[in-house]
Amino acid sequence: MTSTVTDGTALSDAELDDLRETVRSVCADAGGTAAVRRLSERSPGIDAKLWDTLGRQIGLAALGLPEAAGGIGGLAEIAAVCEELGRTLTPVPLLSSTVLAGQVLAGCGTADRALAELAEGKVHALAVAAPDGVWRPDAVPVAVTWRGGVPLLDGTAPFVLDGADAERLVVAAIGADGLDLFLADPSEPGVTVRPVPTLDLSRGQAVVSFSGARARPLTAGGEGADIVSRALDVSLVALAAEQLGGAQAALDMTVAHVRERTQFGRAIGGFQAIKHTCADMLLQVEAARSAVVRAVRAADTPETLAEAAAVAQTWCGEAFVFVAAECVQLHGGMGFTWEHDAHLYFRRAQSDAVLLGGAAHHRERLAGLLGW
Repeated sequence: MTSTVTDGTALSDAELDDLRETVRSVCADAGGTAAVRRLSERSPGIDAKLWDTLGRQIGLAALGLPEAAGGIGGLAEIAAVCEELGRTLTPVPLLSSTVLAGQVLAGCGTADRALAELAEGKVHALAVAAPDGVWRPDAVPVAVTWRGGVPLLDGTAPFVLDGADAERLVVAAIGADGLDLFLADPSEPGVTVRPVPTLDLSRGQAVVSFSGARARPLTAGGEGADIVSRALDVSLVALAAEQLGGAQAALDMTVAHVRERTQFGRAIGGFQAIKHTCADMLLQVEAARSAVVRAVRAADTPETLAEAAAVAQTWCGEAFVFVAAECVQLHGGMGFTWEHDAHLYFRRAQSDAVLLGGAAHHRERLAGLLGW
């Protein structure tokens, strides 16, 4: 059985640690969540300068892609980097472009040029969600018809992550032969990209409409569904790692605050109720870390990864929501202010919890995978 994640050149443990430290350093130099605040003043989106540094110069745009496309590493490297990006909510398209679109393109086997562009930092977005935001091959809202040997797309794709910043669109569409994948240019006639307001100020979404839009076929004969499903398992682990990083940052922020904030002449961290809450937050974070590690170790077998990815996303999504909410509460009135970062993590946690399907969806999927 082949690996689910499309691996590039593997990194040693020392190289992986160096990569993690490099990403953490670049994010710190960018001001951490300051990058989010600079963008949220107008609208969520991508920090193009920061992505040029991380994606092109450091090479994160090629993370987990085939070696022939200049790819480096596999799922372990993707998870390590996503965890670091999640710590500061860094507004770059690693999840949307490199992981979601990149893994789908790599699975097609016919997208060498598109993969090369993606690996160089060109932003791609994946349009496969059903109207309720969940991936279901039988509910894809875009259809394809052929005219003179040219595929034409019609329909509206919702919940396209970083769609407003995308230079290419990877689209799932249903045709006479089943579900296949296509590459579309958002600047072409018949393609309309509309950014939509979201709770999360650190990541943008868009609705993409197609009306007789020309596209390039990536698969044929209804092969697209299996490719998307495999790619989404990798993406679930990447998202779980992001959630882990965000939860850890919210916990660290909270612990620092309760050590410094005094009430009745003592640090509030000394009160038993506060200690218990912080202990609960720590347990959630460490359990989330275990779920991500377990999923990364399952990368070599598609069936095993599918189960581990569902577990990781179910646990990490709920853990991040819990920790971010307690972070706001334990900061008191300060935690509700625009100037404090707590609300940024709370917003990301709530958005991520349903980004690739909520916990209920993944529990249902897990039950099916285990034959319950």
